[in-house]
Amino acid sequence: MANIKSAKKRILVNETRAARNKATRSRVKTAIKKVDAAVAAGDKAAAQACLTSAVSEIEKACSKGVYHKNNAARKVSRVSKAVSSMA
Repeated sequence: MANIKSAKKRILVNETRAARNKATRSRVKTAIKKVDAAVAAGDKAAAQACLTSAVSEIEKACSKGVYHKNNAARKVSRVSKAVSSMA
């Protein structure tokens, strides 16, 4: 355990940020799972609706620095491709 006051504060701040980042990543994963489920069910309208919310969540996570911009772009590309490939 740290003895210096600033080091103790850093530990607390890092824990808070880690928890916030974890929650953000979880929201993104859930949104992507919803899109995948809609695609698997063959429901194009639901897939489109879930796609817009998933892209929004991914972009928010990217802007907050949770994901690198290329990682976010890759995730958006994959879910968009899955929805657009529905017949």
